Amino acid sequence: MLNIVFLDRTGLPATHDIPRPSVPHNWVEYGHTSPEETYDRVKDADIVVTSKVVFDKELLAKLPKLKLIAITATGTNNIDLVAAKELGIVVKNVAGYSSVTVPEHVLGMMFALKHSLVGYHRDQVTSDRWATCGQFCYTDYPITDIRGSTLGIFGKGNLGTEVGRLAQLLGMNVLYAEHKGATSIREGYTPFEEVLKQADIVTLHCPLTESTQNLINEQTIALMKPTAYLINTGRGPLVDETALLSALENKKIAGAALDVLVKEPPVLGDPLMEAAKRLPNLLITPHIAWASDSAVTILVNKVAQNIEEFIATGK
Repeated sequence: MLNIVFLDRTGLPATHDIPRPSVPHNWVEYGHTSPEETYDRVKDADIVVTSKVVFDKELLAKLPKLKLIAITATGTNNIDLVAAKELGIVVKNVAGYSSVTVPEHVLGMMFALKHSLVGYHRDQVTSDRWATCGQFCYTDYPITDIRGSTLGIFGKGNLGTEVGRLAQLLGMNVLYAEHKGATSIREGYTPFEEVLKQADIVTLHCPLTESTQNLINEQTIALMKPTAYLINTGRGPLVDETALLSALENKKIAGAALDVLVKEPPVLGDPLMEAAKRLPNLLITPHIAWASDSAVTILVNKVAQNIEEFIATGK
């Protein structure tokens, strides 16, 4: 009988369960698993289900029974894929399930930033600004149009392409950035630095690699317009958070919206999280751009399919 262990169940909405395999099995779930707890929980597992729990070479080498790691996400950077392959452990992720919800989340962030919705809403929660302004409205925060503005997209995969398509329908000028330091520019792309200089909004959809870590930093921010906005729904480490916070506080850029951070969940007192409590131009959501009802339904069904296919074929 197969032993299947799901290590971080609370990473999925409680409304959605992963369909169970049709073969006899034991299924154990944990809401959250710390690094110190991982080995004891998976030492007898044939299949592990996880989103973000780290499996490095040292841990994988101590798990001779383990045959499959089923990832409840697209990213696999928490798994040492080279070691897994050497040890005969199959790793299966899920791609494409968030192709509607992430681009929609990006559009929502674009409108929130360009129309200063965070600042205006916060005023109504924290002060009597509207009631005491003496007019039918007040315009303390900038409001600028989406239509006619330039969107710079870093990453032209499934998500970046869909964001671009939607942006064009809104009347935006869309630029796809070439790789940083590229010696030639591919058709349909614009030089990296030119995108940063021209964009009214920069949105990140590239994978996290050694070359893209801290892609947005003090030097690249310096190329952006002071009226430009940054959106990151990709990976937290794509952005140097210290440089971003400094840029926001010193008005080097107009604002930012983040669905991902370098450390997730953030520690209490995280500088960006604290800044979001006082800055009207900083919007942070807790890594939920992927999590629409339809996307999660696709995800859990695909995870179940990955498990069933492995059981049937061994790969």
